[in-house]
Amino acid sequence: MTSCPYPVWYINLERDAERRERMDAELARADIPGERFDAVWWALLDPTIQDQLYSARLNAQQYYQPLVNGEKGCYASHIFAWRKLLNSDAPALVVLEDDVSLEPGFLQVLQGIARLPQNWDMIKLMGRPGREKVRSRQDLIPGHDLIRYSRVPSFTAAYVISKSGAQKMLQTRVPFGRPIDIDLRFWWENGMRIAGIHPPVVTLDDISQASSIAGRRNEASFRTRWRKLCMKLALSWGNARHSE
Repeated sequence: MTSCPYPVWYINLERDAERRERMDAELARADIPGERFDAVWWALLDPTIQDQLYSARLNAQQYYQPLVNGEKGCYASHIFAWRKLLNSDAPALVVLEDDVSLEPGFLQVLQGIARLPQNWDMIKLMGRPGREKVRSRQDLIPGHDLIRYSRVPSFTAAYVISKSGAQKMLQTRVPFGRPIDIDLRFWWENGMRIAGIHPPVVTLDDISQASSIAGRRNEASFRTRWRKLCMKLALSWGNARHSE
């Protein structure tokens, strides 16, 4: 295995053996020493722990509809990974979900990130090329830039998080009321310094069309649509006010 500056964990449910086998093969193909991190099946979590992690009161204040168990389990899985990072000697952690593919340059980008000053909390390894709102960019390695967002995109399927980032998230986002990707888009609320990589070195695999953790549902009422619009306006206003 080639030297990797950070531990690489992929989040996977115990029951999803096919996804696990695919990710193990993907990491081996890329010569990355990754390991599986047990995903949370929310319904099987102790109710006391559920109450510590998720707040229905915060959800009603911050989001336009209650979270489904899949969204809660997804967020809890990342929280447990961050806690493990803080209890380790590693300076940062690469978190992958089990429906991604690693592109050429993945390891070299991680090595480039390890040479950066420690002025970041999270660096997204996957994004929306051509649709991202970029505030600035700098050379990271040949062929890949480090970008600073004027509007942080969705996706939590692949990122590097530093200990400072994990600490911020655990101190300010537990309990949570929004999905993890939405919480990260409100980065100014807890001072998260979030950057990205362009072009991305992680993409979604075809298997991602059938999520095994974060289930979704159709929107329903006018009230739900109105609350969603209000959240989007708050997101736009906050980005405009707090982006440099």
